Amino acid sequence: MESIENHISKDLADLEKAKRDGDAGKQAHLKEELERLETYKRNHPDEHKDPSPLELHCEINPDAPECLVYDD
Repeated sequence: MESIENHISKDLADLEKAKRDGDAGKQAHLKEELERLETYKRNHPDEHKDPSPLELHCEINPDAPECLVYDD
């Protein structure tokens, strides 16, 4: 995706399609992804780039081992 706004729009459209199709698994996945994207956007209002899955994960789980940054 080019921007977080485009990613959110695409996920919302995909969620509506999944609802029409009755695809509960895809709905759950998209709802979780949208929650993470919206949290990231809320916490980084001046940033418009589409965050990576790791950035989304670390936004919600900053204490996870893969998110910790150590200064030497």
